[in-house]
Amino acid sequence: MPRATARHILVDSEAQCLDLKKQIEDGADFGKIAQQYSKCPSGRSGGDLGEFSQGQMVPEFDKVVFSGELNKVHGPVKTQFGYHLLEVTSRS
Repeated sequence: MPRATARHILVDSEAQCLDLKKQIEDGADFGKIAQQYSKCPSGRSGGDLGEFSQGQMVPEFDKVVFSGELNKVHGPVKTQFGYHLLEVTSRS
């Protein structure tokens, strides 16, 4: 079964998600932005979700993690939890 490592930032609005994505693209540190803004408990560790298998996350999240380009910020990705920015750091 495919496995991946990723980090993410979870916020309430698409507008905030787009703003944070722009800040990261302009050179802000993903981990620091996650610590400051993410609603997910993983924000405390820079958004790091560790390693997980395909199917462990919600479908919208899984689709990006297991098909998106590595080391690129993806999103906004809407799930029932809110809006995510995702960065896939490895896949096997």
